[in-house]
Amino acid sequence: MSTHELYTIPAELSTWNVEMAGAARFTWEYDDGRDRMLALYQKGKDKQWDSVKRIDWDIEVDPYDVLGIPDQTIAIYGTPLWERMSDRQRKDVRLHNAAWQFSQFLHGEQGAMICSARIVESVPDLDSKFYAATQTMDEARHAETYARFLQEKIGLAYPINTHLKALLDSTLSDSRWDMPYLGMQVLIEGLALAAFGVMRDITTKPLPKQILAYVMQDEARHVAFGRMALRDYYRNLSETELREREDFVIEGCYLMRDRLRGKETWENLGLSKQEVAEAMECVDRSQYLQLFRSLLFSRIVPCVKDIGLWSPRLQEAYADMGVLDMAGQSLDALMGQDEEIAERLDAERFAQEEAERHAEVTETIRAAGESGSEPRA
Repeated sequence: MSTHELYTIPAELSTWNVEMAGAARFTWEYDDGRDRMLALYQKGKDKQWDSVKRIDWDIEVDPYDVLGIPDQTIAIYGTPLWERMSDRQRKDVRLHNAAWQFSQFLHGEQGAMICSARIVESVPDLDSKFYAATQTMDEARHAETYARFLQEKIGLAYPINTHLKALLDSTLSDSRWDMPYLGMQVLIEGLALAAFGVMRDITTKPLPKQILAYVMQDEARHVAFGRMALRDYYRNLSETELREREDFVIEGCYLMRDRLRGKETWENLGLSKQEVAEAMECVDRSQYLQLFRSLLFSRIVPCVKDIGLWSPRLQEAYADMGVLDMAGQSLDALMGQDEEIAERLDAERFAQEEAERHAEVTETIRAAGESGSEPRA
C-alpha cells in the first residue's frame, strides 16, 4: 500500500527539493583524530541493530489506543466539546493524535538521515565524517521502523508539519557546515529525544515502548555527537558569528514549540471552524500539554548552554518560553538512563522468551512421558 493512501491531508506526490548551498569537503588527514569522537564512532558501530529482528512486530496494536494512556492527557478532555462527542468521535481523536505524533517522528527521522548525510559531506574533520556515517544508518533504520509502525499498526498518517518543514529547510539550505549540527543534532533531535522519552515512560503498550526505547538509545549518541563537534568549534567564533547562531536557535525553538500544537489534527476530525478554535484554546490552556512542552526542552536547553550559546538574550527567550530552568539538566545522566532502559528492556524480553521456551520444553517432555506410560491395549 502506498503511504499516500494513508495520509489524512493530500501530501505532495513529488519529492520535496531543498536547494542546498556549501561545499563538499575532503580531508587528506587520516590520523586518529579526537579520542572522544572516535570512541563515540566505535560505540555507533557496536550498537547497530536490525529493526526486523530486535522489535517484536507480532504484538498487536489497537489504533484507537496506541499508547494506552488515560484520556485526561487529551487537551479537550472534560470540556463541553469532549462531552458533545460520540464514542466514535472520541476514538477518532485518539487515533488522529497518535497518527500525527508518529508521522512527525517519521518525517523528522528522514530529515535526520539527510542532515547526517550532509554532515558527512560538509564537515572538515574525518572523525566527524566517520561518526556521521554511522548516524546516517541509524536514521535510516528509525525511518524504516516508524514507517512500518504507521503503515501496519496505525493505518493513518499525516504529512510533515509546516513548522518542522520550515526548520529543516533553514537547516539544510544554509551553506555553513555547522548548521546541520545545530538545526538537527541540537534542536530537532533534542526535542524528538525528549518527546520519545516522555512517551516511552508513560505508555503501557509493549510495541511502542520497544520502538521508542531502542530509537532513543541511538538518538542519545547523536546529541552527544553534536555537543562534541559544536563545543570545540564555537570556542573560536567571533561575537557576530555566535549571535547569528543564537538567532537561528531562538527562531528554531519557537518553531518547535508551535509545531507541538498539532492544529491539523483537529482540522481533520470533521469539526466546525468554531470547534477547531475551541479545541486550540484547550490545547493552549492544557496543564498536561504545558508540562509536556516544557519537558520537551529538557534536552535542548542544557545542550545549547553546553556548546557555548548562552547570552542574556538567549536566556531571555528561554524564559519567555518557560523552559529556562531546564538548563540545569544533566545530559550525560539522561543519556546513561536512555542506554540503561533499552538494555533492561532487552534483558526482560529475552528472559521472558527463555522462560517460555523452557516451559515449552518441559511440557513436551511431560507429555511424552505420559504418553509412554499409558498401558498397551
